[in-house]
Amino acid sequence: MKMQQVLIFLFMTFLSCSKETKDEQPPPEGTYRITKNISYNQVSVDVVIDKPENDIVDVLIVYHGTVWYDSEILSAANNVLNAFKRILNRDDMMIVSVAYPEENLLFGDNIAHAEAALLWVKNNANQELGIDVKKIFLGGHSQGGYLVTRLNTMHETHGVIANAPGPLNLVYRCQLEENGQIPNGFVCTLLHNTYGSTTTDPEAYFERSLLNFTSGYKSDILFVQGLGDSPIQMHSWSVFKQQVTDCTNCQETYFLELPEYGHQALFHSSKARQVFNDFINAR
Repeated sequence: MKMQQVLIFLFMTFLSCSKETKDEQPPPEGTYRITKNISYNQVSVDVVIDKPENDIVDVLIVYHGTVWYDSEILSAANNVLNAFKRILNRDDMMIVSVAYPEENLLFGDNIAHAEAALLWVKNNANQELGIDVKKIFLGGHSQGGYLVTRLNTMHETHGVIANAPGPLNLVYRCQLEENGQIPNGFVCTLLHNTYGSTTTDPEAYFERSLLNFTSGYKSDILFVQGLGDSPIQMHSWSVFKQQVTDCTNCQETYFLELPEYGHQALFHSSKARQVFNDFINAR
């Protein structure tokens, strides 16, 4: 073998060994925050994992609110992780923040990514992270609240917290855009391009609205809503609350309404913080 061939062979072997070493690196020990691409049922999504010192952990899986571009979702995932961590009164709980995609997806289709993260924590996190997962809770803000509420119709956990979940009624919201009463946004634009107007196919819009997911909750759920939230949110809030209250096939449902707070009530109200922690610690 010529010297040049030998050098190429050795270089390729080095690259191969380096890749194997990188892929086989065990997760860090002790306290850490890492970003990890996970996959479950052939659906991949990035998650930010904030692990405490202990290896036997309860897990809070959190979901951020709407952002315009997928280039912003990792930042949003870190921000919502920090927001939940600030109000959590425990330092022994692992938080997994899901950087679910939004760009060029019809609203609600990212439930597949939200579900993949939950099922990965349930079934794969123990082995891949070298930990022992005990209880699992879900927490979401805004669109993240929408996702955890929908997940609660699909899978059982130890409890769910949804702050200002929505959109509650996409028919109403997208009609406002069609009528020029509010600026156009990518959510309604994509729905319009797919289904036509809300007048043409209102059922398609309603099927993706949170008002269509007010029954069949598999776990106890706490809804936190600032009554100073946007008019779009508050227009349908009382209807949503009543439908959930009337549910006959749900686990326990709880509502905390805060008159002096807006869209981020859970993160700004001391009362909300106490109720949030009481809800988790009671389970």
